[in-house]
Amino acid sequence: MIRKAPFALAFVLVFGCSDAGASGSPEASEGSAALAHARTFIDARSYLTAPEHIEGWYLLTRTLRENFDAICGDTFCEGDYQNYESLGFRCSVNRGGLVGSCVWMFAASSEEVVPRTGDFRVQFEHWHCRMPIARGTRLTELLTTLSSAGREPLFAPLPGTQRSLYDGLVECL
Repeated sequence: MIRKAPFALAFVLVFGCSDAGASGSPEASEGSAALAHARTFIDARSYLTAPEHIEGWYLLTRTLRENFDAICGDTFCEGDYQNYESLGFRCSVNRGGLVGSCVWMFAASSEEVVPRTGDFRVQFEHWHCRMPIARGTRLTELLTTLSSAGREPLFAPLPGTQRSLYDGLVECL
């Protein structure tokens, strides 16, 4: 069972007041070293360190996969390929907590038996879909927004835009 309010509150309490690398901090006053530090991006999974936040990230990505699976047959999963799989949802974040980008990877295949030989003829395709995350979005803001959407984060309006992750998939797949 998802308990979205405590999850969202935990992100706000732990990360909401943290502005590492923001102007006025000791790092920012060091000029170009601070700028280089702010431009260094890591995987969001590495940025999250508290066990409850790591668990929340994996819960979110699992829920996004379930959302995709639920709509796949009626939307993206018709046509040349029958077997679509979400390979993962990833985001990059700088040390100050700003999202660089988010990408959702997919693979699809179509298989058919060759009657004469018993072999399979396989067609395969893959996509990496860049998600419409607004510039300047904080990871905590993104995660709070998506976790607040409960069981349907795929359709939640993203911070700083009226677009959703679903909109990113429509453009990509």
